[in-house]
Amino acid sequence: MQGKRKSKVGRVVSDKMDKTVVVSVERLRRHPIYKRVVRLSSKFKAHDAENTARVGDTVRIEESRPLSAEKRWTVVEVVARGSHEELIDGTEQA
Repeated sequence: MQGKRKSKVGRVVSDKMDKTVVVSVERLRRHPIYKRVVRLSSKFKAHDAENTARVGDTVRIEESRPLSAEKRWTVVEVVARGSHEELIDGTEQA
């Protein structure tokens, strides 16, 4: 019997590559000495076959077989669309 695939929810920080997005997943952890809650983030490269995810979107990624040297995750769904402004000629357009 095979185990269930791991799943994570994170925010897309880069979509410059073809069929690949970089997803930042944040988690909270208590500091071992200072006992303060610290926000830690990890970045994962995920396969996005349809190129649907954009920067700022919240996506759910799922574990998969190795697809390249660094890709081991696949985008399952876009949970929420982000509010990202397009940069045109170095100025923000709302």
